[in-house]
Amino acid sequence: MAPLVSGVAHDAALVGPGSEVLAFDTARSADHDWGPRVLVFVAAPQVEEVRAAVTAGLPERFLGFPTVFGYHGRVQPGVTVTELGSWLVERLGFDPRGGVSLLDWLSVPWQSLAEITSGEVFHDGLAGEGLVVAREALRWYPRDVWRYVLACQWRRIAQEEAFPGRCGEVGDELGSAVVGARLAREVMRLALLLRRRYPPYAKWLGSALARLPGSAELGECLGAAVAARSWRQRQEGLSGAYARVAALQNRTALAEPLDERVRGYFDRPFEVIGGDRFAEALLASVGDPVIKELPVVGCVDQMSDSTDLLTRPCTARRVTAAVLGLGA
Repeated sequence: MAPLVSGVAHDAALVGPGSEVLAFDTARSADHDWGPRVLVFVAAPQVEEVRAAVTAGLPERFLGFPTVFGYHGRVQPGVTVTELGSWLVERLGFDPRGGVSLLDWLSVPWQSLAEITSGEVFHDGLAGEGLVVAREALRWYPRDVWRYVLACQWRRIAQEEAFPGRCGEVGDELGSAVVGARLAREVMRLALLLRRRYPPYAKWLGSALARLPGSAELGECLGAAVAARSWRQRQEGLSGAYARVAALQNRTALAEPLDERVRGYFDRPFEVIGGDRFAEALLASVGDPVIKELPVVGCVDQMSDSTDLLTRPCTARRVTAAVLGLGA
């Protein structure tokens, strides 16, 4: 493809949607919406000319695969030529090269942040104003935003950590299992956030956790909790997981270190980590006065599981601004 854009300043990369961007693709991935792909970013006045040249010059096949194929309901070339700013706004709701506001950080789903900051940049020809600059701006949360998102994740655990035992105590093992699985998901997301990884959406969450260095024991605890047939076994698995993410929290040095051991829930026979302890310690370490005043609700992923919301940047932005009281 390089000869087709010779002499034109451009970036070329494989970023955005697609399991191959996050390196989660397998042979199964090739059964739909799959083929040789690359995004070529050029200045807006050059888009149509370069797109025409690329379309006319593409070979029919590359490494045995057709270069024109069905992708998200449209048959089109796998080489997409576009202008970077408009593409970023379409994916994120804003262009991070102009700065990233608090609302920007909290309204973009983790999956979208991962899709922009992962993947390969093959050519950096827009140096100083191209994709590399945008990726660097989104590499990870500023420390106070990170503290806030972590605090909200601990709060999600705190709100339900006693429920697997309470459900089981009244004979509702199904309810206990459902809540236990919810808590396992929250712990997985917390572990990734603590290790500076944007959690991917549900299909790849377990795969992402398994790639974290030192995550084997945490995965074993969570696996035992999800597979448990009784609430006491479920509690044992979750307690082991809680202790491990609590230790990880302390190692980040983002807040005052706290006791990593589980404890009783009032005088009931349930073990909890006391997630609110960690949430409060993190919030106490926040220096930004605006973040300190935010409701402990979190980013858009912590507000909603709706795919239709999370995949519409403008909608996600409006919802986040309304819930947190931030100016859009």
